Order: sequence, then structure tokens, then C-alpha cells
Amino acid sequence: MDKGHFEQRRETLRARMRQAGLSALVVSLDANRFYLSGFELHDPQADESAGCLVILADGRDRLCTDGRFFDAARRVWEEERIFLYHGRAMEQVNALLRDAARGTVGFEARQISVEAFDLLSPGLSLQRADGMVEGLRLIKEPEEIRRLEASCRLNQALMDWVPGVLKPGRSEAEVAWDIEQFFRNNGARESAFAGIVAVGANAALPHAEPGEDRLKENCGILIDVGCRVKDYCSDQTRSFWVGDAPDGEWLRHLDLIREAQELAIRAIRPGAGLAGIYALARKRLDDAGVGELFTHGLGHGIGLQTHEAPTLNPRAEGVLRAGMVVTVEPGLYVSGRSGVRWEHMVLVTEDGARVL
Repeated sequence: MDKGHFEQRRETLRARMRQAGLSALVVSLDANRFYLSGFELHDPQADESAGCLVILADGRDRLCTDGRFFDAARRVWEEERIFLYHGRAMEQVNALLRDAARGTVGFEARQISVEAFDLLSPGLSLQRADGMVEGLRLIKEPEEIRRLEASCRLNQALMDWVPGVLKPGRSEAEVAWDIEQFFRNNGARESAFAGIVAVGANAALPHAEPGEDRLKENCGILIDVGCRVKDYCSDQTRSFWVGDAPDGEWLRHLDLIREAQELAIRAIRPGAGLAGIYALARKRLDDAGVGELFTHGLGHGIGLQTHEAPTLNPRAEGVLRAGMVVTVEPGLYVSGRSGVRWEHMVLVTEDGARVL
């Protein structure tokens, strides 16, 4: 995407800022920063930041960063509008805003620490603006959809390939490393998240971490992995049986979650309630007497981040809109015995849904 594309996104955001009465917006979330500028999709560490964007109502936006990122910043941003800080970043961003902003300043409250807020706030009228940029990211542009499709194709290729390495005696960690290499060797920039490879009873942990437990003849294994291609994420889960004598309960649970998934996908269309989609899948599992084994939401949005808005859960408010991309991933988990989950990525189209 070229600079003009990012500029157009900022203009769209500026219109939303005017409606909210904001003279400026401090964008701190790394994915939001990248969406609006093309600068640094990831912060370097959990306790570090590559910088923030200051979006101004008059269009004189600033990319704020430190000297480590100056060369990277000027590849995507006009050099005269790069604001380099030294030391306490938000203290210096405060000085910039006091000079450049005339009115209320929005900030992403969920993204900054109390310490950073204390440095940002003196002399400014601040207002929480969480979700303002994410509201733009909800509806994927055609190029974003193409990139999500490319990421999903590679993930599906992985799922077609991976049964060949599921051999008795191999550990979860070994299979996870095979998956990591497959993604990187076939065009992925990185894994989209820390993958889940869970054997037997470990599959009952929805977010199990790959360890030294080993595959054996006739056991289940749950694999939940994703990759990043051209900046966009994929996320798929499949449950496999190793051996030729699958457990009856495991097979029944797999059939049930795939039925529940299909019911939900058939109901996806513009205007459908987020909580209602979850309810359809949950009812199928409740009717089968296993609803209590379904312990998480039905799905989530996906794009620059693996987990982003919207969510499909019983408390979700709002409706689906054309251009949203969500996962649909019911699962059943029997503590100490087994777990199954099956996940598709789904695009909301003008008249329904398309599995990516």
C-alpha cells in the first residue's frame, strides 16, 4: 500500500474526530499506528514502543518516535513531520500537543500506562477515544481481503500437509517447530501467534502450550495455528486423530462442533446480531447435552491482529456488516480426557458469507 492509501485512511479518521469534537488523537496501539502510516507493525518489546502518531484536525500529523527508528520512519513519512523524542516520550508528546492542538485531545486509554497518562495529561483536555481507529479497521478493504485470503491459503496448505508429520513418538514441541518452519519456508513473514499443538488430554486446555508430551497410536491432537502474509493474519484450528481406531466420544464431539459451526456460518450475513450467531451454535450443543463443554466465545475478528473486533460471544453488542472477517471456532473440552475444535475464517459478504 502506498503513502496515499495511508493518507486517505487518516482523512477518514479526521472526519470521525471532528464528529467527536477532537482536535487531536494520540494513536498508541502498534496495529493502529501501522494501519494509518505503514510504520512498524510491531512494537519491539512488551514494555517498549516504536512510537505513536499524533493525528491533528488541521492535517499537520506527526509521527513520533526515537532515534532508533528515524531511518525507518522517513521511509514512510515526510521527514519534516517526524517528531523525535528522547527519554520520557509522553512528556515530550505533551509539549508537542500543547503547541499544536487547540481543544480536546483523544487518547487510547487501554494502550497507555498510568505513568504515561500522567506525563501526557498536564495542561491538556484529554478524552478517551478507544476504538476510534479500530472502527475503521472493522471493514476490510479489497486489498486487505486479498491479503487475508493469501494468508488463509498458506494456513490451509499447512493443515493439508501437517498430518504427514503426526507420527507416534513425536512431541508437541517437535510438531510445533515443523509448523513454524513450514510457514516461514513457504512465504510467511512469521507466525501470527504462538501456536497450539495439544495431544490427548492437553487438548482440553483451549490455550495449551506445546511441550514434551508425545503422540501415541490412537490419540487425538488439536492444532491451532496462524501465519502472517503481507502483514495480515490467518487463524485456523483442526482436530486430528492419529491411528485407525478413533474414540467414539471424540468422533461425536467433532461431528457436533462441525454441525454447530455450519449452522452459525449459514446465519452470517449483514445485519445479523453478533450474540445471535453465538447463540445458534450454542443451542445446537446445548440440545445435544454438551453445551457446558463449550467454554469460550464462538469467534473474533482478524486482520492486522489475530484477535480484533468484532467478537461473537453471548455478551457482544452490534451486528455484522459486509467486509468484516471473523473466525467461527466452536470447541468441546472434557477435562483430563480430550478436546476438539474446528475453525474457519469467514468473510461477511453483501448477501451472506464466504469461507476464506
